[in-house]
Formats: sequence, structure tokens, C-alpha cells
Amino acid sequence: MLLDFILPLAKQPKELGFSLYSPDALVLLVRLAVNIVVLTVLIRYLYYPKTKRKDYLFTYYLIGTITFFLCFGLKKLDIDTGMGLGLFAIFGIIRYRTDAIEIKEMTYLFLIIGVSVVNSLASNQISIAEMAIINVAVILLTFGLENLWLVKHETRKTVNYERIDLIVPDKYEEMKADLEKRTGIAINRFEVGKIDFLTDTAQVRIFYFADDQQFSDYSAS
Repeated sequence: MLLDFILPLAKQPKELGFSLYSPDALVLLVRLAVNIVVLTVLIRYLYYPKTKRKDYLFTYYLIGTITFFLCFGLKKLDIDTGMGLGLFAIFGIIRYRTDAIEIKEMTYLFLIIGVSVVNSLASNQISIAEMAIINVAVILLTFGLENLWLVKHETRKTVNYERIDLIVPDKYEEMKADLEKRTGIAINRFEVGKIDFLTDTAQVRIFYFADDQQFSDYSAS
């Protein structure tokens, strides 16, 4: 009696154009687990300790995950035009944004999207070992650039400065000392930008090593 009730229910989704289960569901879970592990290493253990930007943790995880699902689903359709439009839409969201993204954050965003695409589109022609090599190579290269080669991360901040009498080259050191006293930042260098003589102010972009500061989580602007 129970089988007579279940079997029609199992056949009904196929008649409607979809199935309750596919062998690819297990493949999806395995690849998703691999992708989450790789994203965690890149985002939580390589990016975050250097920048302390919690807002980008949310963005990177969700963009990486939705990119993975989108590419995996489009690959199942086996439609080249759909795949191309889907990838175009993914990278298009980078351009349509309200706030400007720093070059390093943009690089990490591109890295997260690229890794997610590779993990989702890997087919039988790409072995697990090859996919692992790609992910490990990306992690090792990022780790090397962050911790071994580029040991110090230079951050910048733009401030409005009213003592325009110090913007002349001869008073560079005096202006640097004044900026360090006001901001509390050990400045590495600075550049004078737009000067407004009507308000006696100038835009100054200061550069400093975030790791050398007591508080290194300044918001760059």
C-alpha cells in the first residue's frame, strides 16, 4: 500500500519536467565544500588579517558562492550563449557599484570569482588533482605576496589640510611632522592634490604602512 502511494509521487516530478534527485547533486556538494574551504583560506586567513575589513568578508563569501552556483547551473544547461551571458553578468556587477573599490579589494574580488568559476566548471576532462593544483597554486601565490614578498602593506588616506603655507617643497618635513601630529599616523610619504585658495585648503593624500600603526584598521579613502 505504501509503495503504491510513493511511486506515483516519485514519477510525478519527471512528468512536470524536473526530477527530485540527480547524481550530480553529490558532485555539487563535493565541489561546494572544496570551494568554501578555498574561499575561507583566501578571505579569512589571507585577506582579513592584513586589512581587518569585515564588510568585505560578507561580500566575498556571497559573491564567491553565488558565482559557483550560477556557473554550475549554467553548465548543466550546456548552452554556450547562456554561459557567456552569465559570466558577462557576473563580471558586470563589478562595474555597477556605488562606492569605489580599492585596487587590492578589486583584485581579491576577481580572485574569488575566478576560483569559484574554476571549481564549478571543472568537468571530467579536469581531474581532481588538476583542480587541486589550481586552488593550491592560487593560495600559495597569494600567501607569498601577502606575507613573504610584500611584507608591508601601504595604505593611503585623503585628508583636507588648511595650512597651505606648508605645501611648498621647502617645508616638506615640517608639513609631514604636522600631519603625523594631527593624525597620529607614522606617515611614509604624502602627496598634495587639489588646492583651493578661496577656502585656504588643500587635499593631501598620505601613505603609511598599516602594520606599523598601533591601530591599522583605518578606512582608506
